[in-house]
Amino acid sequence: MDITSVARYRTARSREDLRLAHGEVFVGGGTWLLSEPQPGTTGFVDLTGLGWPDLEVGADGLRIAATCTIATLRAWAEGRGVDPVPAGWSAVSMVPGAADALLASFKIWNTATVGGNVCRAFPAAAMVSLAVALDGVAEVWTPDGGTRRQPVAELVTGAGETTLRPGEVLRAIELPAHALRSRAGLRKIALAELGRSGAVVTGRRDADGTSVFSVTAAVVRPAVLRFATMPDAGTLAAAVGDLTGYHTDSLGAADWRRGVSVVLAERLRRELATTATEGPA
Repeated sequence: MDITSVARYRTARSREDLRLAHGEVFVGGGTWLLSEPQPGTTGFVDLTGLGWPDLEVGADGLRIAATCTIATLRAWAEGRGVDPVPAGWSAVSMVPGAADALLASFKIWNTATVGGNVCRAFPAAAMVSLAVALDGVAEVWTPDGGTRRQPVAELVTGAGETTLRPGEVLRAIELPAHALRSRAGLRKIALAELGRSGAVVTGRRDADGTSVFSVTAAVVRPAVLRFATMPDAGTLAAAVGDLTGYHTDSLGAADWRRGVSVVLAERLRRELATTATEGPA
């Protein structure tokens, strides 16, 4: 739509260009910023001109630029990228499911950015689900020229709320290699067959035997549960059921979200527990 309040649009080419004037905001893909009125916004500062590499694969893990599109990340995960997925990074198989959880067309995928989805911080933000599931850490550039790092699970503090302060820029999301090498899965559910996710649950079993389950979409901020071993059914059900923050909106009632999150977590637990008894994946 036309954002009639915007009078300026400039492209950032260096970190110096990231100093915001009054009324300016950062834009990546712009799929949300250009979808509805933005009262008080008088200028856009385009981050894509900074030329950040979309994906950087290293021994420590995967670094995803905030400006990387969801389509680019999905293509790489499916073996259609420039660089191959390293052998053993089995958790990368979660990426297509996370992209599908957005309820967005391929046209949106080709424009919407991973960083934009994280920064918008909607409960159903699927890139938040992915990052939280794999212990993602946000690299944030501060206005004074510094850098700070924070787990994505802590960066998102509520529905549409983050710890990002005025003038800060999300530079990248880093996924550690140990999480990418884990056996992991993602399950989601919606009230409508093709509806936006009302609950997203992820499960992960690391090589050292520890397990991690996370709940997003059903709660207003990401919830992460860590266990020294694979929990039994009762322990996991109690942990998921006792989480705070289950909420009610047009995508589902809080009680329904709590109930289906318990069910989805148990399905993942059984799959991962079976894998555990069979030996390393």
